[in-house]
Amino acid sequence: MANQEPIDPSHALFDLFVTAESCRDVQKHFSALCEQLQVDPKDFRVFYSKLKERLNYWKAKDLWVKIDKRASHKDYQQRKACAENKCLVLGAGPCGLRAAVELALLGAQVLVVEKRASFSRNNVLHLWPYTVCDLRGLGAKKLYGRFCTGTLDHISIRQLQLILLKVALVLGVEVLTAVEFQGLEEPSGDKGWTAKLHPNPHPTLAFEFDVFISAGGGSFIPDGFKHKELRATLAIGITANFTNRHTVAEAHVEEIAGVAGIYNQKFFHDLLTQTGIDLENIVYYKDETHYFVMTAKKKSLLKKGVIMQDYSDAEQLLARENVDHDALWRYAYEAANFSTNRQLPDLEFATNPAGRRDVAMFDFTCMHRKLLMGLVGDSLVEPFWPQGTGIARGFLAAFDTAWMVRSWGLGVPYLQVLAERESIYQLLSQTNAGNTKNDCTSYSIRPSTRYPHVNLSAIQVHQVRLGRVHLDIRLPHVNVFPVLVPDSAGGVEDLLRWCQKNTAGYAGVEVKDFTLSWTSGLALCALIHHFRPQLIDMSSLNESNAVHNHQLAMDILERELSISPVVAASAMASSGLIDKLSMVLYLTQVHDKIKHFSLTFSFLCFPQPAAPPVAPEGNLGSVVKGDIETNAAPALGSSSEDCYSCGQRLYLLARVNAMGKFFHRDCFTCHKCGHQLRLGGYTFHQTTGGWATIDPSHIRSQLIHREQFWTSVGIVGSNAFLMAQGRETNAAQLLYFPHYPLLLFFLCRFGLVQACAGGDGPTDEENSTYSDEDVPSLSDEDHSQLSVLTPHPGRVGE
Repeated sequence: MANQEPIDPSHALFDLFVTAESCRDVQKHFSALCEQLQVDPKDFRVFYSKLKERLNYWKAKDLWVKIDKRASHKDYQQRKACAENKCLVLGAGPCGLRAAVELALLGAQVLVVEKRASFSRNNVLHLWPYTVCDLRGLGAKKLYGRFCTGTLDHISIRQLQLILLKVALVLGVEVLTAVEFQGLEEPSGDKGWTAKLHPNPHPTLAFEFDVFISAGGGSFIPDGFKHKELRATLAIGITANFTNRHTVAEAHVEEIAGVAGIYNQKFFHDLLTQTGIDLENIVYYKDETHYFVMTAKKKSLLKKGVIMQDYSDAEQLLARENVDHDALWRYAYEAANFSTNRQLPDLEFATNPAGRRDVAMFDFTCMHRKLLMGLVGDSLVEPFWPQGTGIARGFLAAFDTAWMVRSWGLGVPYLQVLAERESIYQLLSQTNAGNTKNDCTSYSIRPSTRYPHVNLSAIQVHQVRLGRVHLDIRLPHVNVFPVLVPDSAGGVEDLLRWCQKNTAGYAGVEVKDFTLSWTSGLALCALIHHFRPQLIDMSSLNESNAVHNHQLAMDILERELSISPVVAASAMASSGLIDKLSMVLYLTQVHDKIKHFSLTFSFLCFPQPAAPPVAPEGNLGSVVKGDIETNAAPALGSSSEDCYSCGQRLYLLARVNAMGKFFHRDCFTCHKCGHQLRLGGYTFHQTTGGWATIDPSHIRSQLIHREQFWTSVGIVGSNAFLMAQGRETNAAQLLYFPHYPLLLFFLCRFGLVQACAGGDGPTDEENSTYSDEDVPSLSDEDHSQLSVLTPHPGRVGE
């Protein structure tokens, strides 16, 4: 037998580092790798370059290519933009680590402090398309081979932390675990800002910093950040994790992207009848564990003995001493078993960090609204719900914060930095997967690459004062937009009064509630007509044609304000199918969007569309032959609950939106080869009605007929009726002591999202940024032609 070439110890250590499945093992193997290669992570300025130079291993080179591509972006200025800054990041959660990575790419020295000794959160996060694209760009697939390989894009919090920890370490970020942050220590003499840590890892040489980012979650608010709490009507969430043994039988069980009572009344009726469990909705993701999250009704929990005694106060109601945990485990077990049609064999609870069964019950309707007392405000921080909003908005906040630190490091005047930060922050509460830019591959820390209509001067420098931000943007004489908290005691009443005021005087419209008053569709049309009368001819509407009225209103709101409907027009027109919570949240979006544009442009109107709108006549969506050019996209259809391809019912979380048509993900396939299509990597043939993928085997025929094709990016819709807990506080604060400024940034996760649809086509500038790693063999000519057809590659598929 021929002698095998000896394995390089550094290669073996790198493999151990990449495959490590615990925080401790990642740090241990990385330290061993650095020792083997004789590179010092504390020499952060040259650490990454030395690591690349000394680790000549093909697997590592694949990761270097990804990181180098990201680091080469002009915004980082070759990692010199923040070369003189030192940053302390509190919390090694996904958002804290993501912020640390961006700061390291900017060239800052970064220290991350984490109280926990291990990563042990089993809960699963739903990922927006841009989040998937962003993580792939950091090498997530190289560090975790099973990244987003299922039918739905999700990942456990623990696994996401491990991916980001590995990237952070490679970039020279120092991560301390099992270290508690106990506060800031003020400067004195020649000493700058430091942190009080326990145990102190640097007793003789404290880490001095000029940037502090708190990513400690909603439970930790740094001093100086005020918030006001408004509590909504009680909604009780239950999460449960079961052991995934990865057997064949388990693999065959379908995931549940999101089932709500309004969509599948029979399912919830049968669940209640057979088990006594009464839920509002349920989600099931298959990841490292079998993960279930559901909203349970209080009456059901009391009847099943989960909650022992009823209290009006939510804290008392859900206090540990008032919960029978054995009954809670049985409740979660029965719900999980029933919802999967009892197909999961031998259900066994996974364990949490405390060694107990991983089942939790919580109140997620506590909303916190800011008081304008800090330098920067309008930050809405909401806890986990499997919609991806926490991680998606958290990553956006990480980018925004990195952009702010970049400006700080480049010497931009501090008031200008804070004013710009506040201007960007105004967008976060409005951000969802449908109103960010479509080309997620071009996302960077620069806000204009992510937000379509960002105005960096929305808040002027003169509005910012030391210790306070003055936001004098109210309309004169009257505030027609009260601050609303969906489904809170005051918020719902304020919303109802706002609807009543702005629909008063319209024939056939009398708003008394959020169900029966909206059945005819006239109230929604009247609300639109009040602000934009040219969009709707109220005299042409017939109260008996409720489906048409709803469809007309919903299409206008989707086109003008990017508010996608949560149910079909036919469901809205049926009094028995209107869900109050869904209607409240839908109208809250309408209120907030109109308020946003009214305050921004100082007059009551929607943003002007590209072409003057014309009120449709007859059946909405009907097209007369010859009305549309041959290369036009199909008109936006109704928000049907049926798949365009197979005709079967689908739900918002599981659907793919392609040019106004909704599909099951598995049904969105190429009519030529049958392969599943990528979002953004397809074309639509106007004549045949077929869909085709963009790949080397198809490109030639598509170029020949390119005039008959039209491309767009669709995105996965997500549910709008779920509420989550949140906190709104200041986004940044500047603390002053003589000669020692500290820029205090507050970073955390963000809230609720509505269903979304495909966006507009690209600008000329966006066309020039096209790239697609799936078709590397195409010639320059092919890429030039391909960019005409598919300017938005969307998320890169497998």
